[in-house]
Amino acid sequence: MRKVVRGVGVVSVGKIAGLLYAAIGLLIGFVLAGISLLGGLAGMASQDAGMLGMAFGVGAIVIFPIFYGLLGALMAMLMALIYNVVAGMIGGVEFEVD
Repeated sequence: MRKVVRGVGVVSVGKIAGLLYAAIGLLIGFVLAGISLLGGLAGMASQDAGMLGMAFGVGAIVIFPIFYGLLGALMAMLMALIYNVVAGMIGGVEFEVD
């Protein structure tokens, strides 16, 4: 049986995408935190540079998930809105179910 997706919930898509992108941002934040920690430890000869690198790493764990989550949610909601407009004009995506 063929079904057609004629529209999607804009806010629903935004919530799901926001959480997925926040998780990606958290992973990237942890990677940057690890790199900053290593750089900070290597730069401990200069006290200020080492502390600045470590502070950036800790900040990345907080800022990246928020930034990625908000931006991902906004972009996904924009794409869902565009999909709804286009699907209303030319038809939606077809798929088969049993």
